[in-house]
Amino acid sequence: MLAIRLQRIGKKNRPSYRVVVSEHKRDLYGKHNEILGNYDPVSEPKQINLKVDRIKHWLSVGAQPSATVQNLLVKENIIEDKKIKSWRPKVKKEKKEGDEKEPKAEAPKEEKSEDAKPKPEAKQEDKPKDEKPAQEKKDEPAADESKK
Repeated sequence: MLAIRLQRIGKKNRPSYRVVVSEHKRDLYGKHNEILGNYDPVSEPKQINLKVDRIKHWLSVGAQPSATVQNLLVKENIIEDKKIKSWRPKVKKEKKEGDEKEPKAEAPKEEKSEDAKPKPEAKQEDKPKDEKPAQEKKDEPAADESKK
């Protein structure tokens, strides 16, 4: 499918565009079928130079204009259609007053503390395997019973 679209040319911070016809899958900066005009958005009155007869020819053949090119063509009264919203504004995420960040920060701390607790318990389990600590534990409950 053929597409009429803008090809960026110009310098850094000083863009200007060519209006070209090319295959829509083809690289934008690669080979194009025809140059239909140019567009300079930086100049004070924005300069738009278009070959109207060639644009109408390509549209009749079935070339589809990009959203920005269609808006330019509507602005220049080459085609009669509605303008298309050619870009979407970035969706700003509404941040709550730290409510989301605090639980995330607390949750890993809790996990770390839980991970830390089983390690000393494992060491305590190793100690009862020795005979001497086991005898001390037996002596302590007997002493508690005599106190009662």
